[in-house]
This record gives sequence, C-alpha cells and structure tokens, in this order.
Amino acid sequence: MINDFFKYQAQTSPHPLAMEISYAKGSYIYDTAGNKYLDFVAGVSACSLGHQNERVNNAIKDQLDKYSHVMVYGEYAQHPATEYCKLLAEHLPYPLKKTYLVNSGTEATEGALKLARRVTGRSQFISCHNAYHGNTMGSLSVMGFEERKQVFRPLVPDVDFITFNNEEDIQKITTKTAGIILESIQGGAGFIQPQNDFLKKVRARCTEVGAMLIIDEIQPGFGRTGKLFGFENYDCVPDILVIGKGMGGGMPVGAFVASEAHMDLLYDNPKLGHITTFGGHPVIAAACLATLQEITETNLIAETLEKEILFRKLLVQPLITEVRGKGLMLAAMTKNATITNEIILRCHKRGLILFWLLFEGTAIRITPPLTISNQEIEEGCKLLLEVMDEVHALNL
Repeated sequence: MINDFFKYQAQTSPHPLAMEISYAKGSYIYDTAGNKYLDFVAGVSACSLGHQNERVNNAIKDQLDKYSHVMVYGEYAQHPATEYCKLLAEHLPYPLKKTYLVNSGTEATEGALKLARRVTGRSQFISCHNAYHGNTMGSLSVMGFEERKQVFRPLVPDVDFITFNNEEDIQKITTKTAGIILESIQGGAGFIQPQNDFLKKVRARCTEVGAMLIIDEIQPGFGRTGKLFGFENYDCVPDILVIGKGMGGGMPVGAFVASEAHMDLLYDNPKLGHITTFGGHPVIAAACLATLQEITETNLIAETLEKEILFRKLLVQPLITEVRGKGLMLAAMTKNATITNEIILRCHKRGLILFWLLFEGTAIRITPPLTISNQEIEEGCKLLLEVMDEVHALNL
C-alpha cells in the first residue's frame, strides 16, 4: 500500500508520515503491522468524539438505509440537515440563526467572504498576519503567510493585514471594509488567544463602521475550548460564523452561519448567490447532528477545562517553554523547531501521535478527542516526557 500511496495519491509535503492505517477506535489508531498509537491530534481537531463513536456511526448507518444524495443543496427539505441547523441555532446567540451547509472549512470561508461583500456592497477584507482560513483561492487570499501563497498570485485583491492583539491596528477597519476575518484563537500561528478584550474591541469597531465581523471557529469550535464555540469565551458575537472540522465527528463538512436577513441575500439578486451540490449531504448531516447532540447533552465541554488542567500539571519539563491554548486546543512550545521535530517524530515511533502547527515551528500540537480519558492523558504525557528527556540530553 505504501508504494501505491506515493505513486498514485498526490502529496502535500515532501515527507509525509506515511503510516499505513488498519483501523481506529476511541483514542487509538492502529497500523497494518498491529502497532497501537495514542492519538493526541484527533485528525487535526476533526474527530471530536474520537474514532468510531457509536452514536455517530449509528446515525450514519441509519441514514444510509433511508437515502443518500437526492438533490443539490437547498432544493429539498431533508430531515438530518434541517434538524441539525435547528439544533445549532438553539445553541447560538442572536442573530446567528441561519446556517449554510457546505463540504469543508475552506468552502465555508469562501461563502462567508462572499456574504460579507453581498451585505455591505464593499470590497476590502482584513485578516491577520499568520492567519489560516483554508487553502482555496479566496481563503488563500486572507491567509497571513506570504511564503505559502506567493507562487499562486494574483489572488483576490483588496486584502489588508493586521497583527492579532494589536489594538492600534483595529483602526484599519473603516467604512471601506466589507469584513474582517479572525480566528477566535489563532491556530497556525501558535494557538494564540485574544488579549485585553481584543475581539470585543474589534466587534465594537465593526459595528461603528458597518463592517462584518467574521469569526473562524473551524479549529476552536464544538467544545474544544470549554465553550461550544471559542468566541463565547471573549464576550463577542460575530456577524458571520465559520465552522468545520469537529462538527462532523470525523466526516467532511463545513458551514457558515449568519442572521436570517443576511443569509437570505444569497438566494436572490442574483439567484444562486452561493451553491453547492453536496453541501448538507444527508449522511454527513446525520453525523453532524449526532455529534452536536453528544457534545451538548453530556459533560464533555466542561471536562475539556478539567483535562486542560491535567495536561498543564503534567507537561512540566525543561524543553517546554510554555503551554499555549485553551481546553483541549493546546500547544507545548519548545526552544526551536529542531527540538519540536525530534520530539514529534520520536513520539510517533513510540506510539504517540503529535503534530505540527502550520506557521509556528516550535509548537507541538496537542488536540486530542474530547472523549480522551484522564488515564490516556497521563499515559501519553508520560511517554512525551520520556522522549523529551531523551531529546534534552542531545543538546539540540
């Protein structure tokens, strides 16, 4: 399989981990050689409820027995998608009450950017340095990392960048701004949280000048930060909410959410303002509904903060300069990228899955399933610290 993987499947980097997967269950992934790996990454925050969650699996199987794709998005009323959007609205603050279901986080970003222009009639977007909102052309245009996008230029014009948590930069939001897009916690940049009411102050500025505030919850969303959505930690309600990753329990999905009045602008003048064939797919929507029900009907959200405390208690070692993030969106920072690489690769060989962040080379991603047990956290941290002791001795 590994030869065919490299020969026939397009790669995203020169050196993928290339583990041959056999199956996954709970907090563990198993390779074809029978090796067991404790998963501290959860498919890069996508597998909120771990692997093969029974409630999600049963919802998928039940829906498959009824119907799969029947019509392009928005034409037929289909129970899983309708019930999901209704339940989501019940858990979101006003005016975030209408959801457009798409296939991925980056498509959700594209829809949000279009909606901001449609609502305001303006063209300018503002994003942050080291921001990541997806990798299609519009999303790439608001990525704040030039090295990753320069070869694909020209991109969408009229995009400006500010520094996350820089209050002076807020004044760059003007009456020419269609929207500013922010992650509630910057992911690729190093799990950086807002400071000194930064999001609240951006919200006030957007209201003042009539710009749309777009909050990207693709990574922090669905219980990972101790709230259903990260923005709820910072006393700030966006005009447009972008979601994905953890919303589908491991299935591919995304969505953007706004007020009814704003979202209704996409279906006329012009008609078909945003369309998708497979958005709202009934099988995917069934998985989303089961995931949201499980997250909101259990103590998983509150437990993320308890598990964060356990991680912070355990992750004390000379190579760790700090632990960033909130809940189960954590990053252990080291002194340099060489140390981080060595730790991640050695842990992988020893049966612990960790990963990198996009733009911060010194960060070790720790984003396990919300369902991870305290015992599994202790097991993984014990192994991680053993590896760190080994790497520390190398004086890298």
